Amino acid sequence: MTRRRAQAALVWAGALVAGGLAAGPAAAQDKVVFATNWKAQAAHGGFYQALADGTYARYGLAVEIRQGGPQVNNRPLLPAGKIDFLMTGNLLHSFDNVKNGVPVITVASLFQKDPQALMAHPGQGYQRFEDLKKAPVAYIAKDAQFSWWAWLKAEHGFKDEQLRPYNYNLGPFLANPKSIQQGYAVEEPISIRKQGGFTPLTFLLADHGYSTYSTTIETRVETVQKRPDLVKRFVEASILGWVHYLYGDRRGADALILKDNPEMDQGTIDQSVALMKTLGIVDSGDSLTQGIGAMKPERIRDFYDKMVRAGLYQPGEVDLSKVATFQFVNHGLGLDEKKRLLAATRAPQKP
Repeated sequence: MTRRRAQAALVWAGALVAGGLAAGPAAAQDKVVFATNWKAQAAHGGFYQALADGTYARYGLAVEIRQGGPQVNNRPLLPAGKIDFLMTGNLLHSFDNVKNGVPVITVASLFQKDPQALMAHPGQGYQRFEDLKKAPVAYIAKDAQFSWWAWLKAEHGFKDEQLRPYNYNLGPFLANPKSIQQGYAVEEPISIRKQGGFTPLTFLLADHGYSTYSTTIETRVETVQKRPDLVKRFVEASILGWVHYLYGDRRGADALILKDNPEMDQGTIDQSVALMKTLGIVDSGDSLTQGIGAMKPERIRDFYDKMVRAGLYQPGEVDLSKVATFQFVNHGLGLDEKKRLLAATRAPQKP
C-alpha cells in the first residue's frame, strides 16, 4: 500500500468511527427504494456516493436508486407505497402535500440553497440582481411563472411583460443578448459555455431572499411513526454520502451516475461539483455548524410567509407543523469527517 493510500484508508476509518459505524458484524440489510426527480447528475452525487462507497450498506440498507426524468413522475409513488423515500425539488412541493392532505413529510434537506437562478449575458448592464427586472425579455417556463416568478414580482418588482416561454432550449437566450433566462446554477451555465462560448452572469435566487430548502428527502408519515430507525439510518447515510462526495474521492459515485445516465459526461459532473461548492448549494449556512441536511422551522416559516405575500397560499392554509420533522437532522453528523477529509487533502504528499 502506498503512503497516500494508507493515509486515505486511515481517514476513512476515522470517518466511520466518527459517524457511529464502529467495526462489527453487519446487520441484516433493509431494502430501500429511493427515487429522484430527474436523471442522474452531480446534484444527486451524495446519494450515489453512499451507494458506491458502501455507506448505505454499513447502515444496514440495500438501497436502489431510481432516477427520474422527463417522462418519469416518481412523486405519486411515495404516498402509494411503491417507493420508500423521494428526492423532491423544494418546499413548495411540501406545502402542496400538506395542503392537499398527502401523508408524506420532509425529513432532511440536502441543499441549503435552491439552485434556481436567473442568467444574463455579460456586458449588457446587468451587473446587479436589481438590474434584471429591466430586461425586456425573460425566458421563464410555465410552471415557474406560477411559483418563484410570482415571488420575484411581489418582492423585487419583476413584470409579466418580460415573460417569454422557456422550453429548455438555449437558442433564444443565446441569440438575444438583452434577454435573461431561468436555469439551475449548477447546470445551465455549463451548457451556455459549451453552446454560446461565454460565461453567463448567474444570479442565485437564494442569495436574494428565495429562502426555500432544496433537494429534500420525503417519506411517508407512517414510516416516520413506525420505522424511525430506518429513516434515521437512510438520512444519516445520505448525509455522510454528501460529505464524502464533496470532500472525498467521488470517482465511484461518478461512475454510477454515468452508468445510470449515459447522456452525462465527466466534464459536466466536475464543473457542477465545483459550482455546488463555490455557490454553497449543499454546505453553507446552518449546515456549517449543524451538518449537511440541516433544517430549521423558522426558515420554513419565513419561506411560507414569502409565498403568502406572493399570492401562492393563504395565511394559515398550510399547517407548517406537518411539513417537516427535525428529529433526524441538525446533530452535526459529518462535521468531523469533513475536517478529516479536508485535512487529508491539504496535507503535503510524500513520494
